[in-house]
Amino acid sequence: MPNNKLKEYRIILASASPRRQQFFREMEIDFIVDPIHIQEIYPDHLKGAEISDYLAELKAGGYPKNLAPKDILITSDTVVWHYNISLAKPADEKEAFSMLNTLSNDWHEVITSVCFTTNKSQQTVSQSTKVKFKTLSHWEIENYIQNYNPFDKAGGYGIQDWIGLIGIEEIQGSYTNVVGLPTQLVYKTLMAMVG
Repeated sequence: MPNNKLKEYRIILASASPRRQQFFREMEIDFIVDPIHIQEIYPDHLKGAEISDYLAELKAGGYPKNLAPKDILITSDTVVWHYNISLAKPADEKEAFSMLNTLSNDWHEVITSVCFTTNKSQQTVSQSTKVKFKTLSHWEIENYIQNYNPFDKAGGYGIQDWIGLIGIEEIQGSYTNVVGLPTQLVYKTLMAMVG
C-alpha cells in the first residue's frame, strides 16, 4: 500500500476495463470493482477533453448507490480526438477499418478524464497524450481487426496490442493515459484527497 491513509477509504472503481483494473493493482491501491453501464451520449458542441469530462461525470451520476463518508467513486472515459472529431468505440469491422485507416501516418490525441466523487464533493481531472502512427498497410489493419478486439477501445485500437507495438512511431505524454488511465495523475489526485 503506497499510503496508509488510503487504507481508511473504500476506493470504488466503476469500470469494467481490465486495463484500468490492472493499473490499480500495479499501483498497489486496494479497490473494489462496481461498473456503471450508461449510454455514452454527449452534447454535439463539446470538444476534446470536454467530452471525456462530461462522460466521466455522467457515469458518476449514474452510480445507483449512496456513498459512505469514506467512499471514493472513480469513473473515467477516454476519447481519441482527430481533426476535431471524436473517434469512439467502433460499432463494426467496417468502422474499425475506417478509423485505423484515418489514423494511419498521422498524429492524434488521446484524452482520458477521471472523475473522483465522494458524498460531499466531485472533481474531474484529465490528461492528453499525442500519438503518431506509421503508415499502416491494409493487411496490418485487417490483421488487427480479425485477430484482436478493437471494438471495446476508443479509436479502434489499444496501444498495448499488436497494432501499437508495430505501428506507433512516437508518443508525446503519458503512455498509461493512452492505455486508458493516467496513473500518475490518478495517484497524485488521490493523495491530495486523503491529505
